Formats: sequence, C-alpha cells, structure tokens
Amino acid sequence: MTRTAVFGSGSWGTAFAAILADAGGEVVLHARRAEVAEAINSDHVNAAYLPELTLPETVSATTDPAAAARGAEMIVLAIPAQTVRANLGEWGHHLPTGAPVVSLMKGIELGTGLRMSEVIQQVADVSRDQVVVVSGPNLSREIAAKQPAASVVACSDLGTAEQVAQACASAYFRPYTQTDVVGAEVGGAVKNVIALAVGMAQGLGYGDNTKATIITRGLAETARLGAALGADPATLMGLAGVGDLIATCMSPLSRNHSFGVNLGQGMSVEEVVAITSQTAEGVKSCRSVLDLAATHGVDMPICAGVTAVVENVMGVAELGDELMARPHKHERH
Repeated sequence: MTRTAVFGSGSWGTAFAAILADAGGEVVLHARRAEVAEAINSDHVNAAYLPELTLPETVSATTDPAAAARGAEMIVLAIPAQTVRANLGEWGHHLPTGAPVVSLMKGIELGTGLRMSEVIQQVADVSRDQVVVVSGPNLSREIAAKQPAASVVACSDLGTAEQVAQACASAYFRPYTQTDVVGAEVGGAVKNVIALAVGMAQGLGYGDNTKATIITRGLAETARLGAALGADPATLMGLAGVGDLIATCMSPLSRNHSFGVNLGQGMSVEEVVAITSQTAEGVKSCRSVLDLAATHGVDMPICAGVTAVVENVMGVAELGDELMARPHKHERH
C-alpha cells in the first residue's frame, strides 16, 4: 500500500486523493482550513469542494504539512499554480528525500516563465527525474462520480512515471506513461487560456462553428509553443493536449470555460472573481503564457486577445473582430 501526501484539498486534489485510495493506497490530504480537515476526518466528505464524493476510509486530512508528509512514499501537489513557489518555500523542506513529487498544476509562473515542474525543482531542490506531471481530460466532478477517464503520467524517468501510474490506476482512472514533461505541461497551461476564449464566444451567443474554430486554432497555438520549447508534437495530439483541450473548452464543469462565459455575458473580471470560489488558472496564467511565447518568438493571437480582455485592454466583442481581421494565410501549425 503506497502512502501518499496530497497537498491541496480543492476539487482536483480531493478527487485525486480518492483515485489513489481506490487504487489501494493510503492518503493524507493537507488542507489549509481546519474545518475542511475536520469534515474529511469525521464525515469523509469535503463539503466545501466536492460534497457529492464520499471519500474512502483510507483518506485522512491534516492542517499540519509536516504530519502530512511524514512517512509519505509519494507527494502530490494540487495547489494553485501561482502559489507553488510561496507554498514550497513554507513547507517544501518537509518533503521526504527521494520520493516522487507529482504535479497536478496547470500553469506558467508569472515573472519567470517557468513551468510548474521547473518551479518544483528549483524551490524544493528535487531532481528532474523525481518530478512527475499528471495531465489530461480530468474534470473533478466527473472523476468524483467515478466516470471513466484517462490521463498522462509524464516524467523524464520512465520508471518513476510507471511507479506513479501504478499508484493511481483504478477501475475508472487509466494512466498512460510518457517522458515528454514539456508537452504535458504546455498542453495543460495553454488549454486554460483557450477555454476562456471559447467561453467568451459562448457567452456572446456564438455557436459550435465558432467554438470549434477557436479550439482548433488554439491547438495550433499550443503546438507552436510546444515545438519552440522542445515538446514532442505527438504529445499535444494526445490526452494531455487535444483531449484536455476539448474537455476544458466544452464542459460547463470547466472553471475556465465558465469564467469565459460570464465575461462574454458582460461581467467584468473582478465581478466574475467575486462570485467564483475556485481558481480559474487561465486568468492567472494567460499573461505568463503570452510572455513565454514572446520570449521564444511564437505567435499566439488567441492567447494575446484573451490576455488583453483579462487585463481590461480590450472588450470581449472586440476580440472576435480582431481575430477575424487577421491577414489570410495558408493553414499550418
């Protein structure tokens, strides 16, 4: 039985804890709020994020990061992407030496342009072969309902990827191993920004032709950035690329899609944030994705437009006009 510490008791952290437990493991969730930890320990429910999911008896919770990490054979990080550096700076020294560190985060760090695996390596002082990325079409509420899903488990060391895959393989969750960490992370970060654009289009009342166009051209932008960073193009045609992109762009369960819909219906970014209890990573990471693209000379017009809307430089309706007015060209990635 693998003992895993999951840092982050939001929707995806909680759902992934259930996956690990259903795969036969023992899990300790680290929660910031005492009431969340108490409810998980007493009622086996995280009512704040996934009230419909009854957690297995082998899942417990604590607010003490040292207690969560003690004796863990594997660490899972499921915290907002832009908080990784601060959190690891606070409790990263508790991580057990040599244990795989699994990233569920999907974003690019503001200011540095680093992927989450790079931030983990830098701040927690762990080796590249120790960091694992899990990415795919994994909407938390569907996972909580135990609906069949698959994901990519990527690590530069295939043996470590296989170790993590074995720990999370269950009757309803199928992991596929990969060594292309860059591709998995680029796909996971950019799809959130594209999902905002698709949501905006829906909020404006546009139909499936428009949404399919944004998704397809968004995939082209993702592929261009991935190529510039050294990703395997095949990765972005798989679960961590197009699979995750479709789920995030089309589902009302997607935070980024829903955030975009609200923007398209006339709400401001500040108004949507005020009514949203969970992080929409695309809002936080659109600027860092765009800056990373600029550093590598990659053209990403959809991401540029979304960033302009989020930063109140452009209105939502203007974004469509801007994209449609771009010069005609041969379709290529």
